[in-house]
Amino acid sequence: MIRISTIFIAICMVLVAASLGLVLYAVAGISGTESAIVALTALTFLILYNAVSMRLRDRSDVGGQIADLSRGTADLARQVAEFGRRLAAIEGRIASSNSTNSDRIQSVVGEINELGGLVRQLASTVSTHEDLLAGAAPAAAAAPAARPDPEAPIDLIAPLGERPAPPPLLPAAPPPPAAQPRPAPAVQARTAHPLQTANGRNQTQLLAMLRHAIDENRIDIFLQPMVTLPQRKVRFYEAVTRVRDERDQLIAAEEFISIAEASGLIGRIDNMVMLRCVQVLRRLMVRNKDVGVFCNVAASTLGNSTTFAQCLDFLEANRALAPSLVLEFKQSTFRNLGPAESENLAALAQRGFRFSIDHVTDLRIEPRELADRGVRFIKVPATLLLDPRQASTSDIHPSDLSDLLGRFGIDLIAERIEGERAVVDLLDYDVRFGQGFLFAPPRPLRPEGASATGGASPNQAQDIQGSNGSAPLSQGATSAAPPAQRITGNAALARRI
Repeated sequence: MIRISTIFIAICMVLVAASLGLVLYAVAGISGTESAIVALTALTFLILYNAVSMRLRDRSDVGGQIADLSRGTADLARQVAEFGRRLAAIEGRIASSNSTNSDRIQSVVGEINELGGLVRQLASTVSTHEDLLAGAAPAAAAAPAARPDPEAPIDLIAPLGERPAPPPLLPAAPPPPAAQPRPAPAVQARTAHPLQTANGRNQTQLLAMLRHAIDENRIDIFLQPMVTLPQRKVRFYEAVTRVRDERDQLIAAEEFISIAEASGLIGRIDNMVMLRCVQVLRRLMVRNKDVGVFCNVAASTLGNSTTFAQCLDFLEANRALAPSLVLEFKQSTFRNLGPAESENLAALAQRGFRFSIDHVTDLRIEPRELADRGVRFIKVPATLLLDPRQASTSDIHPSDLSDLLGRFGIDLIAERIEGERAVVDLLDYDVRFGQGFLFAPPRPLRPEGASATGGASPNQAQDIQGSNGSAPLSQGATSAAPPAQRITGNAALARRI
Protein backbone atom coordinates (compact mmCIF):
# COMPACT_ATOMS: atom_id res chain seq x y z
CA MET A 1 0.00 0.00 0.00
CA ILE A 2 1.40 3.43 -1.04
CA ARG A 3 2.28 5.53 1.96
CA ILE A 4 0.82 9.07 2.40
CA SER A 5 4.32 10.60 2.54
CA THR A 6 5.12 9.25 -0.91
CA ILE A 7 1.93 10.76 -2.35
CA PHE A 8 2.68 14.08 -0.69
CA ILE A 9 6.22 14.14 -2.13
CA ALA A 10 4.91 13.34 -5.61
CA ILE A 11 2.40 16.21 -5.43
CA CYS A 12 5.11 18.58 -4.25
CA MET A 13 7.42 17.60 -7.14
CA VAL A 14 4.63 18.22 -9.67
CA LEU A 15 3.90 21.63 -8.15
CA VAL A 16 7.60 22.59 -8.17
CA ALA A 17 7.98 21.57 -11.83
CA ALA A 18 4.77 23.39 -12.83
CA SER A 19 5.84 26.53 -10.94
CA LEU A 20 9.22 26.48 -12.68
CA GLY A 21 7.52 26.31 -16.10
CA LEU A 22 5.13 29.18 -15.29
CA VAL A 23 7.97 31.35 -14.03
CA LEU A 24 9.96 30.79 -17.25
CA TYR A 25 6.90 31.49 -19.39
CA ALA A 26 5.83 34.63 -17.53
CA VAL A 27 9.11 36.21 -16.56
CA ALA A 28 11.67 35.00 -19.07
CA GLY A 29 9.25 35.25 -22.00
CA ILE A 30 9.88 31.68 -23.14
CA SER A 31 7.20 30.12 -25.20
CA GLY A 32 4.70 27.75 -23.66
CA THR A 33 6.16 24.69 -25.34
CA GLU A 34 9.63 25.36 -24.13
CA SER A 35 8.35 26.15 -20.65
CA ALA A 36 6.48 22.80 -20.54
CA ILE A 37 9.62 20.92 -21.66
CA VAL A 38 11.69 22.58 -18.93
CA ALA A 39 8.98 21.75 -16.32
CA LEU A 40 8.93 18.08 -17.38
CA THR A 41 12.70 17.92 -17.29
CA ALA A 42 12.75 19.35 -13.76
CA LEU A 43 10.03 16.88 -12.70
CA THR A 44 12.08 13.99 -14.10
CA PHE A 45 15.18 15.05 -12.15
CA LEU A 46 13.13 15.38 -8.97
CA ILE A 47 11.68 11.89 -9.44
CA LEU A 48 15.12 10.36 -10.03
CA TYR A 49 16.56 12.12 -6.99
CA ASN A 50 13.69 10.90 -4.79
CA ALA A 51 14.06 7.33 -6.04
CA VAL A 52 17.83 7.23 -5.40
CA SER A 53 17.46 8.75 -1.93
CA MET A 54 14.73 6.26 -1.01
CA ARG A 55 16.84 3.33 -2.26
CA LEU A 56 19.80 4.43 -0.14
CA ARG A 57 17.59 4.79 2.92
CA ASP A 58 16.01 1.32 2.39
CA ARG A 59 19.45 -0.22 1.94
CA SER A 60 20.62 1.10 5.28
CA ASP A 61 17.43 -0.21 6.95
CA VAL A 62 17.83 -3.67 5.37
CA GLY A 63 21.47 -3.74 6.43
CA GLY A 64 20.46 -3.10 10.03
CA GLN A 65 17.82 -5.82 9.91
CA ILE A 66 20.32 -8.26 8.41
CA ALA A 67 22.77 -7.45 11.18
CA ASP A 68 20.07 -8.06 13.81
CA LEU A 69 19.13 -11.34 12.13
CA SER A 70 22.77 -12.42 12.10
CA ARG A 71 23.10 -11.71 15.79
CA GLY A 72 19.89 -13.67 16.53
CA THR A 73 21.10 -16.60 14.44
CA ALA A 74 24.42 -16.59 16.28
CA ASP A 75 22.60 -16.65 19.64
CA LEU A 76 20.36 -19.50 18.45
CA ALA A 77 23.35 -21.51 17.24
CA ARG A 78 25.06 -20.98 20.60
CA GLN A 79 21.96 -22.18 22.48
CA VAL A 80 21.62 -25.25 20.20
CA ALA A 81 25.26 -26.08 20.86
CA GLU A 82 24.67 -25.79 24.61
CA PHE A 83 21.62 -28.06 24.39
CA GLY A 84 23.61 -30.58 22.36
CA ARG A 85 26.38 -30.60 24.98
CA ARG A 86 23.88 -31.15 27.79
CA LEU A 87 22.11 -33.92 25.81
CA ALA A 88 25.44 -35.64 25.20
CA ALA A 89 26.21 -35.47 28.92
CA ILE A 90 22.81 -36.96 29.80
CA GLU A 91 23.25 -39.76 27.25
CA GLY A 92 26.65 -40.51 28.74
CA ARG A 93 25.18 -40.73 32.22
CA ILE A 94 22.36 -43.00 31.01
CA ALA A 95 24.81 -45.30 29.23
CA SER A 96 26.99 -45.44 32.33
CA SER A 97 23.96 -46.20 34.52
CA ASN A 98 22.75 -48.93 32.15
CA SER A 99 26.20 -50.49 32.12
CA THR A 100 26.34 -50.43 35.93
CA ASN A 101 22.85 -51.91 36.23
CA SER A 102 23.69 -54.61 33.68
CA ASP A 103 26.76 -55.57 35.67
CA ARG A 104 24.74 -55.72 38.87
CA ILE A 105 22.00 -57.81 37.23
CA GLN A 106 24.59 -60.20 35.83
CA SER A 107 26.13 -60.62 39.28
CA VAL A 108 22.69 -61.22 40.85
CA VAL A 109 21.78 -63.74 38.13
CA GLY A 110 25.05 -65.52 38.74
CA GLU A 111 24.36 -65.71 42.46
CA ILE A 112 20.81 -66.97 41.85
CA ASN A 113 22.11 -69.67 39.50
CA GLU A 114 24.67 -70.68 42.09
CA LEU A 115 21.94 -70.86 44.77
CA GLY A 116 19.82 -72.94 42.40
CA GLY A 117 22.67 -75.38 41.96
CA LEU A 118 23.12 -75.61 45.73
CA VAL A 119 19.38 -76.24 46.21
CA ARG A 120 19.48 -79.02 43.62
CA GLN A 121 22.46 -80.61 45.32
CA LEU A 122 20.67 -80.37 48.66
CA ALA A 123 17.51 -81.91 47.20
CA SER A 124 19.55 -84.75 45.68
CA THR A 125 21.23 -85.38 49.02
CA VAL A 126 17.88 -85.38 50.82
CA SER A 127 16.48 -87.78 48.22
CA THR A 128 19.40 -90.13 48.81
CA HIS A 129 18.80 -90.00 52.57
CA GLU A 130 15.11 -90.67 51.98
CA ASP A 131 15.93 -93.72 49.89
CA LEU A 132 18.20 -94.95 52.67
CA LEU A 133 15.46 -94.40 55.25
CA ALA A 134 12.88 -96.10 53.05
CA GLY A 135 15.18 -99.08 52.64
CA ALA A 136 15.79 -99.27 56.38
CA ALA A 137 12.08 -99.05 57.23
CA PRO A 138 11.08 -102.62 56.06
CA ALA A 139 13.98 -104.12 58.00
CA ALA A 140 12.96 -102.26 61.14
CA ALA A 141 9.32 -103.23 60.64
CA ALA A 142 10.30 -106.92 60.54
CA ALA A 143 11.50 -106.80 64.19
CA PRO A 144 8.93 -108.44 66.51
CA ALA A 145 9.01 -105.59 69.01
CA ALA A 146 8.56 -102.85 66.44
CA ARG A 147 5.24 -101.06 66.36
CA PRO A 148 4.30 -98.16 64.05
CA ASP A 149 2.97 -94.98 65.56
CA PRO A 150 -0.72 -94.20 65.15
CA GLU A 151 -1.56 -91.24 63.00
CA ALA A 152 -1.18 -88.08 65.00
CA PRO A 153 -4.33 -85.94 64.98
CA ILE A 154 -4.23 -82.48 63.48
CA ASP A 155 -4.44 -79.57 65.86
CA LEU A 156 -6.63 -76.98 64.15
CA ILE A 157 -6.13 -74.34 66.84
CA ALA A 158 -2.34 -74.28 66.64
CA PRO A 159 -0.76 -71.96 64.04
CA LEU A 160 0.11 -73.51 60.71
CA GLY A 161 3.84 -73.12 61.27
CA GLU A 162 3.68 -74.91 64.66
CA ARG A 163 1.76 -78.01 63.59
CA PRO A 164 3.65 -81.29 63.93
CA ALA A 165 5.55 -82.62 60.96
CA PRO A 166 4.74 -86.02 59.40
CA PRO A 167 5.80 -88.96 61.58
CA PRO A 168 9.27 -90.31 60.81
CA LEU A 169 9.74 -93.59 59.02
CA LEU A 170 11.19 -95.32 62.10
CA PRO A 171 9.39 -97.59 64.59
CA ALA A 172 8.47 -96.08 67.90
CA ALA A 173 9.34 -97.60 71.25
CA PRO A 174 6.64 -99.98 72.57
CA PRO A 175 4.40 -98.41 75.25
CA PRO A 176 4.21 -99.84 78.79
CA PRO A 177 1.83 -102.84 78.98
CA ALA A 178 0.01 -101.53 82.06
CA ALA A 179 -0.81 -98.11 80.61
CA GLN A 180 -1.39 -99.21 77.06
CA PRO A 181 -3.76 -96.61 75.52
CA ARG A 182 -6.08 -97.50 72.75
CA PRO A 183 -4.48 -96.36 69.49
CA ALA A 184 -6.35 -94.23 67.05
CA PRO A 185 -8.05 -96.33 64.33
CA ALA A 186 -6.19 -96.45 61.08
CA VAL A 187 -7.32 -97.30 57.62
CA GLN A 188 -6.77 -101.00 57.03
CA ALA A 189 -4.76 -101.94 54.00
CA ARG A 190 -6.58 -104.10 51.56
CA THR A 191 -4.39 -106.78 50.02
CA ALA A 192 -7.13 -109.14 49.01
CA HIS A 193 -8.58 -109.57 45.56
CA PRO A 194 -10.13 -106.37 44.16
CA LEU A 195 -13.58 -107.93 44.15
CA GLN A 196 -13.52 -108.47 47.90
CA THR A 197 -15.02 -105.75 50.10
CA ALA A 198 -13.87 -104.30 53.42
CA ASN A 199 -13.05 -106.83 56.16
CA GLY A 200 -14.19 -109.68 53.96
CA ARG A 201 -17.76 -108.40 53.78
CA ASN A 202 -19.79 -108.84 50.68
CA GLN A 203 -21.61 -105.95 49.08
CA THR A 204 -24.84 -106.59 50.98
CA GLN A 205 -23.08 -106.56 54.34
CA LEU A 206 -21.08 -103.48 53.38
CA LEU A 207 -24.25 -101.68 52.30
CA ALA A 208 -25.94 -102.53 55.60
CA MET A 209 -22.90 -101.37 57.53
CA LEU A 210 -22.85 -98.15 55.49
CA ARG A 211 -26.52 -97.42 56.23
CA HIS A 212 -25.93 -98.09 59.91
CA ALA A 213 -22.87 -95.81 59.97
CA ILE A 214 -24.80 -92.97 58.32
CA ASP A 215 -27.68 -93.32 60.77
CA GLU A 216 -25.31 -93.29 63.74
CA ASN A 217 -23.20 -90.41 62.35
CA ARG A 218 -20.02 -92.48 62.05
CA ILE A 219 -18.77 -90.57 59.01
CA ASP A 220 -15.37 -89.06 59.82
CA ILE A 221 -13.11 -86.82 57.80
CA PHE A 222 -9.33 -86.84 57.75
CA LEU A 223 -7.34 -83.83 56.60
CA GLN A 224 -4.38 -84.03 54.24
CA PRO A 225 -2.46 -80.78 53.75
CA MET A 226 -1.51 -79.18 50.45
CA VAL A 227 1.73 -77.24 50.70
CA THR A 228 3.43 -74.56 48.65
CA LEU A 229 6.51 -75.50 46.67
CA PRO A 230 9.34 -75.21 47.43
CA GLN A 231 8.58 -73.56 50.82
CA ARG A 232 6.32 -76.45 51.93
CA LYS A 233 4.03 -74.15 53.86
CA VAL A 234 0.52 -75.49 54.46
CA ARG A 235 -1.94 -73.58 52.25
CA PHE A 236 -4.98 -75.86 51.89
CA TYR A 237 -6.44 -79.05 53.35
CA GLU A 238 -8.34 -81.79 51.55
CA ALA A 239 -11.13 -83.49 53.49
CA VAL A 240 -10.84 -87.28 53.06
CA THR A 241 -13.92 -89.32 54.01
CA ARG A 242 -13.64 -92.34 56.30
CA VAL A 243 -16.44 -94.60 57.60
CA ARG A 244 -16.20 -96.35 60.98
CA ASP A 245 -17.83 -99.74 61.26
CA GLU A 246 -19.29 -101.28 64.40
CA ARG A 247 -15.77 -102.25 65.57
CA ASP A 248 -14.44 -98.70 65.04
CA GLN A 249 -12.33 -99.81 62.11
CA LEU A 250 -11.95 -97.23 59.36
CA ILE A 251 -12.94 -97.94 55.79
CA ALA A 252 -11.51 -95.78 53.02
CA ALA A 253 -13.73 -94.00 50.52
CA GLU A 254 -12.41 -96.09 47.61
CA GLU A 255 -14.04 -99.15 49.15
CA PHE A 256 -17.56 -97.86 49.71
CA ILE A 257 -18.00 -94.96 47.29
CA SER A 258 -19.21 -97.10 44.39
CA ILE A 259 -21.74 -98.92 46.58
CA ALA A 260 -22.92 -95.61 48.07
CA GLU A 261 -23.48 -94.15 44.59
CA ALA A 262 -25.34 -97.25 43.40
CA SER A 263 -27.60 -97.31 46.47
CA GLY A 264 -28.29 -93.56 46.50
CA LEU A 265 -26.57 -92.96 49.84
CA ILE A 266 -23.86 -90.73 48.42
CA GLY A 267 -26.08 -87.65 48.75
CA ARG A 268 -26.45 -88.10 52.51
CA ILE A 269 -22.72 -88.72 52.83
CA ASP A 270 -21.91 -85.58 50.85
CA ASN A 271 -24.24 -83.53 53.04
CA MET A 272 -22.56 -84.82 56.21
CA VAL A 273 -19.06 -84.27 54.81
CA MET A 274 -19.97 -80.76 53.68
CA LEU A 275 -21.22 -79.95 57.18
CA ARG A 276 -17.99 -81.25 58.71
CA CYS A 277 -15.91 -79.27 56.20
CA VAL A 278 -17.67 -76.04 57.13
CA GLN A 279 -17.12 -76.73 60.83
CA VAL A 280 -13.43 -77.49 60.25
CA LEU A 281 -13.02 -74.41 58.07
CA ARG A 282 -14.47 -72.15 60.77
CA ARG A 283 -11.98 -73.59 63.28
CA LEU A 284 -9.10 -73.10 60.87
CA MET A 285 -10.00 -69.51 60.09
CA VAL A 286 -9.80 -68.55 63.76
CA ARG A 287 -5.99 -68.38 63.43
CA ASN A 288 -5.43 -68.07 59.68
CA LYS A 289 -7.78 -66.37 57.23
CA ASP A 290 -5.84 -67.56 54.17
CA VAL A 291 -6.38 -71.30 54.70
CA GLY A 292 -8.84 -73.28 52.57
CA VAL A 293 -10.54 -76.68 52.59
CA PHE A 294 -11.24 -78.90 49.57
CA CYS A 295 -14.53 -80.82 49.84
CA ASN A 296 -15.25 -83.68 47.43
CA VAL A 297 -18.69 -83.79 45.80
CA ALA A 298 -19.98 -86.76 43.80
CA ALA A 299 -21.43 -86.45 40.31
CA SER A 300 -24.70 -88.07 41.40
CA THR A 301 -25.13 -85.41 44.08
CA LEU A 302 -24.72 -82.70 41.47
CA GLY A 303 -27.31 -84.35 39.21
CA ASN A 304 -29.91 -85.19 41.90
CA SER A 305 -32.25 -82.22 42.22
CA THR A 306 -33.45 -83.09 45.75
CA THR A 307 -30.01 -83.73 47.22
CA PHE A 308 -28.48 -80.76 45.45
CA ALA A 309 -31.24 -78.45 46.70
CA GLN A 310 -30.35 -79.39 50.27
CA CYS A 311 -26.63 -78.80 49.60
CA LEU A 312 -27.36 -75.49 47.90
CA ASP A 313 -29.45 -74.27 50.83
CA PHE A 314 -26.67 -75.19 53.24
CA LEU A 315 -24.00 -73.51 51.12
CA GLU A 316 -26.19 -70.43 50.70
CA ALA A 317 -26.37 -70.15 54.48
CA ASN A 318 -22.56 -70.34 54.64
CA ARG A 319 -21.92 -68.12 51.65
CA ALA A 320 -19.39 -66.06 53.62
CA LEU A 321 -17.00 -69.04 53.50
CA ALA A 322 -17.17 -69.35 49.71
CA PRO A 323 -13.65 -67.96 49.07
CA SER A 324 -12.13 -70.63 51.36
CA LEU A 325 -14.35 -73.65 50.61
CA VAL A 326 -13.39 -75.36 47.34
CA LEU A 327 -15.76 -77.98 45.90
CA GLU A 328 -13.89 -80.80 44.18
CA PHE A 329 -15.19 -82.94 41.31
CA LYS A 330 -13.71 -85.68 39.18
CA GLN A 331 -12.46 -84.98 35.68
CA SER A 332 -15.01 -87.43 34.30
CA THR A 333 -17.78 -85.42 35.97
CA PHE A 334 -16.85 -82.26 34.06
CA ARG A 335 -16.56 -84.15 30.79
CA ASN A 336 -20.03 -85.68 31.14
CA LEU A 337 -22.01 -82.69 32.39
CA GLY A 338 -25.66 -82.71 31.39
CA PRO A 339 -28.06 -79.77 31.32
CA ALA A 340 -29.09 -80.26 34.96
CA GLU A 341 -25.50 -80.64 36.19
CA SER A 342 -24.39 -77.57 34.23
CA GLU A 343 -27.21 -75.49 35.67
CA ASN A 344 -26.45 -76.61 39.23
CA LEU A 345 -22.75 -75.93 38.73
CA ALA A 346 -23.54 -72.43 37.48
CA ALA A 347 -25.73 -71.83 40.54
CA LEU A 348 -22.78 -72.66 42.80
CA ALA A 349 -20.45 -70.43 40.80
CA GLN A 350 -22.90 -67.52 41.02
CA ARG A 351 -22.71 -67.78 44.81
CA GLY A 352 -18.95 -67.38 44.74
CA PHE A 353 -17.83 -70.98 45.28
CA ARG A 354 -14.74 -72.19 43.47
CA PHE A 355 -14.16 -75.64 42.00
CA SER A 356 -11.31 -78.10 41.75
CA ILE A 357 -10.78 -81.09 39.45
CA ASP A 358 -9.10 -84.31 40.59
CA HIS A 359 -8.77 -87.88 39.31
CA VAL A 360 -7.16 -86.50 36.16
CA THR A 361 -6.32 -89.30 33.74
CA ASP A 362 -4.91 -87.30 30.82
CA LEU A 363 -3.69 -83.78 30.05
CA ARG A 364 -6.23 -82.94 27.36
CA ILE A 365 -7.50 -79.89 29.23
CA GLU A 366 -9.39 -76.84 27.97
CA PRO A 367 -8.44 -74.12 30.49
CA ARG A 368 -10.66 -71.41 29.01
CA GLU A 369 -13.79 -73.54 29.27
CA LEU A 370 -12.93 -74.69 32.79
CA ALA A 371 -12.19 -71.13 33.94
CA ASP A 372 -15.57 -69.98 32.58
CA ARG A 373 -17.26 -72.69 34.66
CA GLY A 374 -15.52 -71.51 37.86
CA VAL A 375 -12.64 -74.00 38.10
CA ARG A 376 -9.67 -72.50 39.96
CA PHE A 377 -7.62 -75.63 40.79
CA ILE A 378 -6.61 -78.77 38.90
CA LYS A 379 -4.95 -81.66 40.73
CA VAL A 380 -2.79 -83.86 38.53
CA PRO A 381 -0.86 -86.90 39.80
CA ALA A 382 2.88 -86.32 39.90
CA THR A 383 3.50 -89.52 37.94
CA LEU A 384 1.27 -88.27 35.14
CA LEU A 385 3.06 -84.89 34.97
CA LEU A 386 6.49 -86.52 34.93
CA ASP A 387 5.53 -89.22 32.42
CA PRO A 388 7.59 -88.55 29.25
CA ARG A 389 4.91 -90.16 27.09
CA GLN A 390 2.48 -87.34 27.90
CA ALA A 391 4.51 -84.93 25.78
CA SER A 392 3.47 -86.81 22.63
CA THR A 393 -0.09 -87.76 23.59
CA SER A 394 -1.30 -84.40 24.96
CA ASP A 395 -1.79 -81.05 23.25
CA ILE A 396 0.73 -79.29 25.50
CA HIS A 397 3.99 -80.31 27.12
CA PRO A 398 3.58 -80.97 30.86
CA SER A 399 6.28 -78.41 31.67
CA ASP A 400 4.11 -75.68 30.08
CA LEU A 401 0.86 -76.77 31.73
CA SER A 402 1.27 -74.63 34.87
CA ASP A 403 1.94 -71.48 32.83
CA LEU A 404 -1.02 -72.18 30.52
CA LEU A 405 -3.43 -72.70 33.41
CA GLY A 406 -2.09 -69.62 35.20
CA ARG A 407 -3.11 -67.41 32.27
CA PHE A 408 -6.73 -68.30 33.02
CA GLY A 409 -6.46 -68.02 36.80
CA ILE A 410 -6.17 -71.78 37.48
CA ASP A 411 -3.55 -73.18 39.89
CA LEU A 412 -1.94 -76.55 39.21
CA ILE A 413 -1.58 -78.92 42.19
CA ALA A 414 0.63 -81.99 41.92
CA GLU A 415 -0.84 -84.78 44.05
CA ARG A 416 0.35 -88.23 45.16
CA ILE A 417 3.93 -87.04 45.68
CA GLU A 418 5.86 -89.77 47.46
CA GLY A 419 9.54 -88.93 46.89
CA GLU A 420 11.97 -86.04 46.94
CA ARG A 421 13.07 -86.75 43.38
CA ALA A 422 9.56 -85.98 42.18
CA VAL A 423 9.66 -82.62 44.03
CA VAL A 424 12.91 -81.67 42.30
CA ASP A 425 11.45 -82.48 38.88
CA LEU A 426 8.17 -80.69 39.62
CA LEU A 427 10.01 -77.50 40.54
CA ASP A 428 11.33 -77.42 36.96
CA TYR A 429 7.69 -77.53 35.80
CA ASP A 430 6.86 -74.42 37.90
CA VAL A 431 4.33 -76.30 40.03
CA ARG A 432 3.28 -74.09 42.96
CA PHE A 433 1.39 -76.60 45.15
CA GLY A 434 1.97 -80.21 46.15
CA GLN A 435 0.11 -82.94 48.03
CA GLY A 436 1.10 -86.44 49.02
CA PHE A 437 2.39 -88.78 51.68
CA LEU A 438 5.82 -87.18 51.38
CA PHE A 439 4.47 -84.10 53.18
CA ALA A 440 1.83 -85.69 55.41
CA PRO A 441 -0.74 -88.50 55.24
CA PRO A 442 -4.43 -87.88 55.94
CA ARG A 443 -4.86 -87.43 59.69
CA PRO A 444 -7.86 -87.28 62.00
CA LEU A 445 -8.93 -84.08 63.67
CA ARG A 446 -7.75 -83.25 67.15
CA PRO A 447 -10.65 -82.55 69.52
CA GLU A 448 -11.05 -78.90 70.45
CA GLY A 449 -10.37 -79.58 74.12
CA ALA A 450 -7.08 -81.34 73.37
CA SER A 451 -5.41 -78.42 71.62
CA ALA A 452 -3.81 -77.15 74.79
CA THR A 453 -1.71 -80.26 75.49
CA GLY A 454 -2.19 -82.29 72.33
CA GLY A 455 1.05 -81.04 70.78
CA ALA A 456 3.13 -81.66 73.93
CA SER A 457 4.79 -84.81 75.12
CA PRO A 458 3.21 -86.91 77.91
CA ASN A 459 5.62 -85.53 80.50
CA GLN A 460 4.73 -81.99 79.48
CA ALA A 461 1.05 -82.81 79.74
CA GLN A 462 1.56 -84.12 83.27
CA ASP A 463 3.44 -80.94 84.19
CA ILE A 464 0.55 -78.86 82.93
CA GLN A 465 -1.86 -80.93 84.99
CA GLY A 466 0.27 -80.55 88.11
CA SER A 467 0.54 -76.80 87.74
CA ASN A 468 -3.22 -76.47 87.48
CA GLY A 469 -4.05 -78.53 90.50
CA SER A 470 -6.08 -81.71 90.14
CA ALA A 471 -7.80 -80.80 86.89
CA PRO A 472 -8.27 -83.89 84.69
CA LEU A 473 -6.55 -84.22 81.36
CA SER A 474 -8.50 -83.50 78.23
CA GLN A 475 -9.82 -86.29 76.12
CA GLY A 476 -7.26 -85.74 73.36
CA ALA A 477 -4.37 -85.80 75.83
CA THR A 478 -5.49 -89.01 77.55
CA SER A 479 -6.04 -90.87 74.28
CA ALA A 480 -2.85 -89.75 72.58
CA ALA A 481 -0.33 -92.48 71.82
CA PRO A 482 3.26 -92.23 73.09
CA PRO A 483 5.35 -90.02 70.82
CA ALA A 484 7.90 -91.45 68.44
CA GLN A 485 11.59 -91.13 69.15
CA ARG A 486 13.04 -87.87 67.96
CA ILE A 487 15.18 -88.22 64.85
CA THR A 488 18.31 -86.15 64.47
CA GLY A 489 21.04 -85.76 61.89
CA ASN A 490 20.37 -86.59 58.25
CA ALA A 491 16.95 -88.10 58.96
CA ALA A 492 15.83 -84.83 60.58
CA LEU A 493 17.16 -82.90 57.61
CA ALA A 494 15.20 -85.14 55.24
CA ARG A 495 12.00 -84.44 57.16
CA ARG A 496 12.52 -80.66 57.27
CA ILE A 497 13.38 -80.13 53.61
